[in-house]
Amino acid sequence: MELSSVIQEVSEAARRLESSADALFKLGRDKAEAERDYRSKLAQEILKLRTEGVPVSIVTDIAKGNVSEYLFKRDVSEASFKAGIEVADAIKVRISAYQTILKYQSDI
Repeated sequence: MELSSVIQEVSEAARRLESSADALFKLGRDKAEAERDYRSKLAQEILKLRTEGVPVSIVTDIAKGNVSEYLFKRDVSEASFKAGIEVADAIKVRISAYQTILKYQSDI
């Protein structure tokens, strides 16, 4: 691998890493908002079910079922955030590998 192409690859990976930081911030915000929405809807549903006289022992299970769409959105946003972290980590590994190649070539 030529030195110039390795340098170009490192530069491109660094740009991707920078943009992944912005994407991770957005994914983190989406994750937090989904968690907030889910907890809020769950609390409202539990309160509604309690006022309707549903037994305490099953209120939480029924409430979770009734707000399952919000639970799904929360879980998807969490998975997206974790996937974003994995992508950023993969880019870091790639940069490290290129740095090793550069060091090896400069030692030759």
